[in-house]
Amino acid sequence: MKTKYFLYARKSTEDEERQVMSIEAQLAELDEYAKRENLEVIEKFIENKSAKSPGREIFNEMMAKVKDSKEPLGLLAWHPDRLARNSIDGGQIIYLIDTGKLTSLRFPTFWFEPTPQGLFMLQVAFGQSKYYSDNLSENVNRGIRQKLRRGEWLSLAPLGYVNNPKTRNIEPDPVKAKIIKKVFEEFAAGKHTLASLGERLSFFGVVSRNGTKICKSTLQGTLTNSAYIGVIDYHGEAYEGKYEPIVSRATFEAVQRVLKDRAKPRKNKKGHNFPFVGLLRCGECGAAITAQYAHGNGGTYIYYRCTKRLGPCSQRYLREDLVIAQLKQAISKVALCEDWTEKMLAQVDIWEKDTAQSSQTFAQNLQIKIKEIDAKLDKLVNAFLDGDIDKEIYLSKKDDIVRSKAEFMQKKADFGRKGNLWIEPLREWIKTAHHAEKLASSQNFYEIKIFMEKIGTNRRLLDKKVILDFKKPFDLSLEYTSIYDKKIFAQKASKNPSFCEENPQCPRWSGRLDSNQRPLAPEASALSQLRYAPSAIKTSADACRRLSGRHHFSSIFFFSSSESAESSLSSNLSKLFTALS
Repeated sequence: MKTKYFLYARKSTEDEERQVMSIEAQLAELDEYAKRENLEVIEKFIENKSAKSPGREIFNEMMAKVKDSKEPLGLLAWHPDRLARNSIDGGQIIYLIDTGKLTSLRFPTFWFEPTPQGLFMLQVAFGQSKYYSDNLSENVNRGIRQKLRRGEWLSLAPLGYVNNPKTRNIEPDPVKAKIIKKVFEEFAAGKHTLASLGERLSFFGVVSRNGTKICKSTLQGTLTNSAYIGVIDYHGEAYEGKYEPIVSRATFEAVQRVLKDRAKPRKNKKGHNFPFVGLLRCGECGAAITAQYAHGNGGTYIYYRCTKRLGPCSQRYLREDLVIAQLKQAISKVALCEDWTEKMLAQVDIWEKDTAQSSQTFAQNLQIKIKEIDAKLDKLVNAFLDGDIDKEIYLSKKDDIVRSKAEFMQKKADFGRKGNLWIEPLREWIKTAHHAEKLASSQNFYEIKIFMEKIGTNRRLLDKKVILDFKKPFDLSLEYTSIYDKKIFAQKASKNPSFCEENPQCPRWSGRLDSNQRPLAPEASALSQLRYAPSAIKTSADACRRLSGRHHFSSIFFFSSSESAESSLSSNLSKLFTALS
């Protein structure tokens, strides 16, 4: 009786079998071989799956039909490794041959007969296929481990990076890296949801492969990807990446906090456009300030009020336009005009150049810290290899050490680029204070809310007045404005005795002139002008230009690298304000 055959063709999509003949080529060769050898093929089984481990659906279906067949069958394949690359599938085929269910195996590239010698050679062929697969997998894993030790990225570069075939690593994309850094900073500041972040990236031209807006799940993965701070996470273990980070560690952690806070959002049936909800608390009872619509005088108005959730409260409603006016007035107190901004930034540039001469000690301290971390990592690895600590403790400790090293490496890189870490915060503060001048006349209420959260703490509403404590170093604007105002009053009083009678806040100074007189300043302080209504901003800018033409900065005394970032920022801002006032 003529044996009937099942034809089986398989091609894995995994990297280890890239060179194996394609499905179409296998089918063409097997059809030609069957015709040449006069073999009757009753059914074809085609599969795209690796044979490294058991569990192939189509292969198991074929084996089930062989077992259920009432007459012996044969199998036709290109090579034994197409049938099995693991011991279970290979043993199953050999067992079916032993029980007589399979009487023939035909391969164009391999000889087989159901004899003891043929079975032995088939077992050798299956063993070689398994050895090839296992050995190739080990070689790939060894290459991956070596790349991780060198700090090289393993796969396709994440958004904002590009693969460099020469260095076999990733590097920041000249354009997209800046976009990614900006959206991280904006998301950390609370300006976006995942949906609006996708629209923001789409505005910058960053879209998915099919040209649509990036979906929320992809954005979630991007915002939680530690690759942007120079850390490679592979199978739950952290490795130090030897490429330039795009995002600072502080910004990345701020983004994680925002994502964590939004993990269980409060569900609202209908959203309302109340931009300042959550900004203030009641100054009497401490409850939250909420908002509501009210109809009257032919229109609809928004009022802010105490929720009275903590008990009885006597505070009354306040219309939204009055809240906005007071918030803008508070913002104007910390605003800097154009000329003062230019003067301050120019001085910061001078400081930045001079700090390069005193940076050697700080750089050496950073290098010592990095060496200490390397030593800790070596001790940890040796302790794990010796079996002194468990794998869970090892992975946890290693993750902390690697992230600490990445942080110090970033500080070292920043220090090399910027001269010191205090320059950029100082420059950013000046730009932020300058932006307040525009924000005081802006209608972007959500940005006003974010800025108020940035400059003020203990924000409350009491007796229809917005009250807050300015955070450091924004409180310096008020301090130096007050000092400068007293100086102006004193100078005017010395020239016009009736000035104090007309102005009750004028201090009573001695009639004796100062032994070290200074040139008279303009009639109004630019910073003090900014404390009032937004309409005064143009006037304050003119005064600021007149004032900045009369003053020059004193000599430079930048802080040592041992000072904290907050104290150094306040210290250098004090020098800038002193020079201007």
